[in-house]
Amino acid sequence: MDLGISGKHALVCGASKGLGFGCAQALVREGVHVLIVARGAEALEAAAHKLMADSARPASANVQFVAADITTVEGRAAVFAVRREFDIVVTNAGGPPPGDFRDWDRDAWIKAVDANMLTPIELIKATVDGMAARGFGRIVNITSSSVKAPIDILGLSNGARSGLTGFVAGVARTKLAAQGVTLNNLLPGKFDTDRIAVTVRATAEKSGKSVEDIRRLQQAQIPAGRYGTPDEFGAICAFLCSMHAAYMTGQNVLADGGAYPGTF
Repeated sequence: MDLGISGKHALVCGASKGLGFGCAQALVREGVHVLIVARGAEALEAAAHKLMADSARPASANVQFVAADITTVEGRAAVFAVRREFDIVVTNAGGPPPGDFRDWDRDAWIKAVDANMLTPIELIKATVDGMAARGFGRIVNITSSSVKAPIDILGLSNGARSGLTGFVAGVARTKLAAQGVTLNNLLPGKFDTDRIAVTVRATAEKSGKSVEDIRRLQQAQIPAGRYGTPDEFGAICAFLCSMHAAYMTGQNVLADGGAYPGTF
């Protein structure tokens, strides 16, 4: 299927590895010019080279990278100094650390909200009016399945990402929808990334079980019988960014292998 976005310009955050890289790769393969951002310069440059070397990348698709912390004013300024207007923005920042809410002080909460709620809002604010003026725009926020089914050790993430979810629900239903701009959240369940390694380790320490046992137990509880892959996640993201998803806005798209047990 031709997604109809060849030649568009995309900003993909947290794209040096994991789900962010999966999204960038899927977009590049559709002929999108992608600017990838992450804090680690070495890993980010390696990711950019990998994307450019991808045999499925159309020759016309360009890849640029900016090593910056997108959660800071300076980091966002560095990105917009390279390019100001984007047709597609995929927001993504590392999730807050797991733990017990009794141990988190105000600074921990502010840091979580700043990275996982306020940063996406700043990126949306900086780009949606230009998208609306051009008649096309796609915002995809990588959040978490925890906004549907909170995870006890991820209280910081539960709170901050739920705040973003509420904000997007309102903005997506403004006149932007009639101007060709959609805003959706993509909620990953358990994917085989560095993030799952962190949460598995935390769960193992809390339960007294081994990391291997926790991985087996978690995968057995997923109807699909396994963790997801970044490639699968990227394909969903690319569809949400496509011309074919123009009638989807303000949605929370859950990708979790069937793990969420609810009807709604």
